Amino acid sequence: MSELRLFNTLRKEKQAFTPITPNHVGIYACGPTVYDRIHVGNARPLVLFDILVRLLRKQYKQVTYVRNITDVDDKINQRSLGLKISIDQLCKQTISDFHDDCIALNVATPDVEPRATEHIKEMLQMIATLIQTGHAYEAAGHVLFSVETMAEYGKLSGRSMDEMIAGARVEVASYKKAPADFVLWKPSDADQPGWDSPYGRGRPGWHIECSAMSAKYLGAEFDIHAGGLDLIFPHHENEIAQSCCAHETQKMAQYWVHNGYVTVNGEKMSKSTGNFVTVKEALSKHRGESIRYALMAAHYRAPLDYSDAQVLESKQALDRLYRVAGEAIATTPSAEFIDILNDDLNTPQALAFLHQKTKSVNKGTHDAAGEIKACAQLLGLLSYSSQEWFQFDDNMQDLTIEQIENQIEERRIARLNKDFSKADNIRQLLVQQGIELLDSADGTSWQRK
Repeated sequence: MSELRLFNTLRKEKQAFTPITPNHVGIYACGPTVYDRIHVGNARPLVLFDILVRLLRKQYKQVTYVRNITDVDDKINQRSLGLKISIDQLCKQTISDFHDDCIALNVATPDVEPRATEHIKEMLQMIATLIQTGHAYEAAGHVLFSVETMAEYGKLSGRSMDEMIAGARVEVASYKKAPADFVLWKPSDADQPGWDSPYGRGRPGWHIECSAMSAKYLGAEFDIHAGGLDLIFPHHENEIAQSCCAHETQKMAQYWVHNGYVTVNGEKMSKSTGNFVTVKEALSKHRGESIRYALMAAHYRAPLDYSDAQVLESKQALDRLYRVAGEAIATTPSAEFIDILNDDLNTPQALAFLHQKTKSVNKGTHDAAGEIKACAQLLGLLSYSSQEWFQFDDNMQDLTIEQIENQIEERRIARLNKDFSKADNIRQLLVQQGIELLDSADGTSWQRK
């Protein structure tokens, strides 16, 4: 079996993976900011790094997976005001919704899921150390990190200081010593969440949260830090600066692993632009396992364009695997399959391997069915029996009249907006669920097939 190799953003190359401590891997991934439901773009790293952790657990005696929850953030404050509910209520409901989405996507629970609000003490301790060592300073009720004290600042993103200042949309503030300096602690007014500190009542900046939590559970230096491509700068760059300076280490994480964007019609899926589909919305149309398959269909470092049609194709691919291996008893993932994943988590090739193996079963090699199931389960797939999988399809045909007519209305609006791709996808989804649409000059009627 080959060694695991991962593309390390810090080194800009694929590298052989060697943990700091033999047989114990520490991995940290940035989790959600809990102000609203996650969208499919947010779900991609959840699925991909879940697969990476499953792969690591197959090869190392102990894996400690930490994925945080950011529950103190200005977006949370604004959202709670808009909904006229307390921050605690909003966070509690959003975290519950997040966990429901993870279950639906078959994303395993991490070993540790720390919440930022429960680690203010650790953040303040790190901030105090940074001030004492000359890497941070107080100004106008804020504490800021002094970027010029970190010689290698920018190494992860590979950007010059001018590029970083421009790319960060730096907040202009008279109290900053330099434009790129970033906030570690900021003052809170009476309506904002806050904690007592030597710098006055306030709350942490975003970046210090992950530095403090990763250090507590994984140590000053650990093996893998994972997250989306959009987090490289400024979030991960700033994490490295804080952590290395606070702990006087050369590295924070040995390997930095980043997944590519999810796009819709070629544009990045983003809440800020309104170009997104929530996981809840996707689950109203598709099985969670079909969405999971779709999210691993492209290599994790490549962009992935999401559409209902793509998830339908994933469902059809899963149907083929369930017909062949759904009732089989899982054996052991083959060395060949592990080798494929060990090559920088090559999930598209791993899926191709599974479908190639189905041909062996169809030719009479029945032992391959158990191998297919074991390999698929390493990807978080084939978690049902064939009977359960296809029985669900039969139940899906029992859509209510209201659900059907809502879909038809959504299709009508899409056609008016000349979004014919969306209209076709809705028709295809209804056909799959046993509903035939009949278009005429008077509108659209329907019948069950």
